[in-house]
Amino acid sequence: MKSFHLMHPADQLVTIMERIYQYGMTTTSGGNLSILDDNGDIWITPRGIDKGTLTRRDMIRINPRGEIEGIHNPSVEFPFHAQIYQKRPDIRAIIHAHSPALIAFSVVRRIPSTRLTPSSYFTCGKIGMAEYALPGSDELGKKIAAKFQEGCDIVILENHGAVVGSTDLFQAFMAYETLDFTARLEIEAQKLSKPIELTDRQLDLSKQKQNVVMDEFIPQSFSSEERDARRDMCNFIHRAYDQALFTSTQGTFSQRLSDGSFLITPYGVDRKYMSISDIVRISNNWKESGKQPSRSVRMHQAIYKKHPKINSVIIAHPPNIMAFAVTENEFETKIIPESYTLLRNIKKLPFGSSFMQPEMTAESFSPSTPILIIENDCIIVTGSSLLNAFDRLEVAEYSAKAILSAKELGDLVAISADELRDIEETFKLEK
Repeated sequence: MKSFHLMHPADQLVTIMERIYQYGMTTTSGGNLSILDDNGDIWITPRGIDKGTLTRRDMIRINPRGEIEGIHNPSVEFPFHAQIYQKRPDIRAIIHAHSPALIAFSVVRRIPSTRLTPSSYFTCGKIGMAEYALPGSDELGKKIAAKFQEGCDIVILENHGAVVGSTDLFQAFMAYETLDFTARLEIEAQKLSKPIELTDRQLDLSKQKQNVVMDEFIPQSFSSEERDARRDMCNFIHRAYDQALFTSTQGTFSQRLSDGSFLITPYGVDRKYMSISDIVRISNNWKESGKQPSRSVRMHQAIYKKHPKINSVIIAHPPNIMAFAVTENEFETKIIPESYTLLRNIKKLPFGSSFMQPEMTAESFSPSTPILIIENDCIIVTGSSLLNAFDRLEVAEYSAKAILSAKELGDLVAISADELRDIEETFKLEK
């Protein structure tokens, strides 16, 4: 949402709490958010009000003199919000919530590893853990604020949840959402084997990845085909976000147009509110004026150049699929006929392949290998159309989730070679 920073603090609190609650990252009574306004006022969510029905009228303003304005009492956790703002002048927004994955880490008193993917490492920053204290107490506030004063950006609370502080509420939300993602990823990966963390060198390589420099053009017209494609891409992007296949700023769609150009998602724009005007057209190595395409644009170009039958590419990071990306385990596609017919054989490439060797990555696709997993990075899905690629992405994540569940039940039994031949002949699958 481009205008988020211009929204009133009360509206920002409502918007972000709706997202946190809607996506299962807190409960009706759990969690609290606050914003430190430019004039020193603290805006905070109320105590004891249903998080699923909050409106701007429910928000509380507390001025620098401690005077409270609002129709409710402020959150019981106000003391630690106030202490964090006092200790860290650079922090202007705070999120505290209780996602199941983060609670799991808090009750075993461990910090999730953010070195499983570059996005987690660079988005979450430094994480600390605060000793348990009674909710709402000054003691808890002091323990949390002390960790932030040490330079932490996120603090896990023993037997409680997590607190995130950042420069604004959306940045705090991105960090909280990403931390929840990496916590879920680590939990799922543990069902397979020990997750493999990125090395300092790999993280440095990822950090050096830059926006792609391209000449710009100003579109003179928009065909009906392009208008349809922009609309369809936004619809699928919103679905992907709602189904937790994407996060706020992670996940890329592209679609080829009949004139040889293609459309691609922009870099750094919130996927939940992606609009048709955000989509970037790429034509003859030129980008649409005034927009910044995904940093993976060169790889998309290479795939379309190498494979005339591929008309859509999706890059995503769903937690169940990513469990295979951060472990040595192979993704078994031969579990049910639908999985095999749509996913075929999924290859795994080393970390960095997608941005350091886009041409080689493009060469790895074939009719029998429409999907690649990049270690500690992403899944790349191709299709003959946007619908076909999205269907494959969904089936891949559902299949991964089924395999992880099967691990809890017994040994996985794959479809036999004879049964596979029957499937290949019946559905005329390309070799």
